[in-house]
Amino acid sequence: MSKVLAFLYGIAAYVLFLGVFLYAIGFVGNFAVPKSIDSGPMAPFLPSLLTDAILLGLFAVQHSVMARPGFKRVWTKIVPVAIERSTFVVLSSLILALLYWKWQPLPKVLWDIQGTAGTYLLWGLFALGWLIVLLSTFMINHFDLFGLRQVYLNLRNTQYSHLKFTTLGLYRLVRHPIMLGFIIAFWATPRMSVGHLFFAIMTTGYVLVALRLEERDLVTYHGEDYIQYKKQVPMLVPLGGGKRD
Repeated sequence: MSKVLAFLYGIAAYVLFLGVFLYAIGFVGNFAVPKSIDSGPMAPFLPSLLTDAILLGLFAVQHSVMARPGFKRVWTKIVPVAIERSTFVVLSSLILALLYWKWQPLPKVLWDIQGTAGTYLLWGLFALGWLIVLLSTFMINHFDLFGLRQVYLNLRNTQYSHLKFTTLGLYRLVRHPIMLGFIIAFWATPRMSVGHLFFAIMTTGYVLVALRLEERDLVTYHGEDYIQYKKQVPMLVPLGGGKRD
């Protein structure tokens, strides 16, 4: 029964993630959702900026701390290993939902490109960014990334095995295409507000810091394979070779 419950929990976590992910597209793009990055009641500038910074910081801390191997070793003494990833997905999704709910708009427009070829280009890049994010998850293992593989193997009484290091599709062009997709999606907008710019700057800064931590863990886990991969493939910009950093 515990294995069935773990499996159902994993499915529920994945459904929650899907809802939050789809909402994120409308939130950043300012369409199809009741509360977007530029909508909602306005408050004074500095309190709004501080609120938004705290919300982004809360997500950054949770996402980075829970992803570290040292935390996982301690955490899995409390939470069963089979649902560790699903729990990470649940907490990340709930914090993002809180961010959508409590985000304070700073709607002053910095640029607004309407009715030109540039508008269609930016919307195209926006869509491309989200498509890169989604496709990149399947180029590693989408279901392992979001905890479904773990609970499924647990249900079948099969011991979980970590995925082998592979470089498929976009991973041959950049080491972190998921993060590249997010950066493109966050910056590509024909109408840039102060709040949207703050969101884009802060999330990009977080990505650059978080990837340093992640790559340190990847080198520890995969060893020479990942070291050689770093030398051959760039981190985010698909131009030239990799770097030793």
